[in-house]
Amino acid sequence: MAPTKDQIRERLASIAAPGGAKLTEAGVLSDIMVTDGKVFFSLSVDAAQVKAWEGVRKEVEDAVKAMPGVTSAMVALTAERAGGARGAPPPQPARPQHEPHGHGAPAGPAGVPGVKSIIAVASGKGGVGKSTTSINLALALRDLGLKVGVLDADIYGPSMPKLLAIREKPQTIGGTRLKPISRYDLAVMSIGFLIEEETPMIWRGPMVMSALTQMLREVEWGNLDVMVVDMPPGTGDAQLTMAQQVPLAGAVIVSTPQDLALIDARRGVAMFKRVNVPILGVIENMSYFVCPECGTRSDIFGHGGAKHEAERLKVPFLGAVPLDMTIRETSDAGLPVVATQPDGPHARVYRDIAQKLRDALAGPGAGRAAPKIVIEA
Repeated sequence: MAPTKDQIRERLASIAAPGGAKLTEAGVLSDIMVTDGKVFFSLSVDAAQVKAWEGVRKEVEDAVKAMPGVTSAMVALTAERAGGARGAPPPQPARPQHEPHGHGAPAGPAGVPGVKSIIAVASGKGGVGKSTTSINLALALRDLGLKVGVLDADIYGPSMPKLLAIREKPQTIGGTRLKPISRYDLAVMSIGFLIEEETPMIWRGPMVMSALTQMLREVEWGNLDVMVVDMPPGTGDAQLTMAQQVPLAGAVIVSTPQDLALIDARRGVAMFKRVNVPILGVIENMSYFVCPECGTRSDIFGHGGAKHEAERLKVPFLGAVPLDMTIRETSDAGLPVVATQPDGPHARVYRDIAQKLRDALAGPGAGRAAPKIVIEA
């Protein structure tokens, strides 16, 4: 039986904060979440004290993992500047730091062991079908003979449990690492496997970044040709974390044809370019609708906008995916169309796009090291 929140707090009371006070009296402990033996919480400290607290964070995490009934623990260190600090310059955006060449130059982010290429599937805004596109592209890459994994990086709104009808919890290996869940010959990991479906993830940015890092580094991914990362919408912490933590082979931007979505897609392209992540291409999702009764085609959101935008931005256009009831119904049922209707027209569309992605991954620049990103404050 998993420990209660009070039992965990009692255990944490035996650990000292850097100043010598009991951890539970230091005013840094967030609410504790316990789900099926999996424990999540954060320590919120001043940014100037991060180094002093990192050892405590590790001690806390190890102590919780050792408690009877705990299968895994995730403890994030949330660093913030003290309110009202005088003389602190305003935060500056991330920018690539060009490292010197030659002997002794610092290395870029290390890859995930066993994973050859990592691609991010992103969108500037929500509601454009990015997660459905991600899982069907992963399955299409699998059909091309690649060993594929899927990381659901949308901490606030994980979709993979629904899209793949996964209800079981991941197993632990040695009490310290998680084993991804296998579905349709894909290795899949999502924060949604570790929490209840209706549990709100009320986490600050640093805790999101910590969770992403752990899902990258503390999951036994095995040997993969490609990891497809389903990114949250927007251009925030998750995107920057991925650029910092792993050498991304590239990003795929998903957009609908309408002008409002294209504005946000431009921001996505610009953000990845700014951190020197190659743009593998743009996909126009919900590109057109064909009436199943009369065969009449309707461009509900317009048509061709993403292709024109890709041409304007000088990035590849990967293809157009129709707005179709079959794609929606199979996704809602946890039966992705590429897996369950592999000979249908929609599966062929996804495989055509996947073929272009595979060719891009095998082309010049494949396996490049990502730049080191420096956040200036």
